[in-house]
Amino acid sequence: MRLLVLAALVAAPAAFAQPASDPDPVAEVEAVITRLFDGMRAGDSTAVRATLHPTARFQTVMPQEGGFRLVEGSADRFVEAVGTPHEEVWDERIGEVEVLVDAGLATAWMPYRFYLGETFSHCGVNAMQLANVDGTWRIVNLIDTRRRTCE
Repeated sequence: MRLLVLAALVAAPAAFAQPASDPDPVAEVEAVITRLFDGMRAGDSTAVRATLHPTARFQTVMPQEGGFRLVEGSADRFVEAVGTPHEEVWDERIGEVEVLVDAGLATAWMPYRFYLGETFSHCGVNAMQLANVDGTWRIVNLIDTRRRTCE
């Protein structure tokens, strides 16, 4: 009988313990986006690289007469440019981020305004796809628009 009571006392805390809360994938994706732009402002190429999947693609939809064109960028060149000393802070100020998640895939959409120091440069929208690979969210595709007027 004593053994049964002892077993019940040992098992009771486990029976009433709160399960560990599951990670919030939307918050995790938003944190990656924050680290990307914080790293950009700091000129920290290592921090920026850590947000990107090794196969990440960068693209821009640019206006041209009669429509738009798609311009391929390079994640490697972007990371290198971030880490190259420049006089003005690269300050991409994002608006409200909308995140959709399904399993290990996330899409994020956000308006932005880009400043060189305190001088406005351009604005547009960023659309990012992120994948959760081996438990870590990373940007796999970043496509944006760029315009001089935001209204």
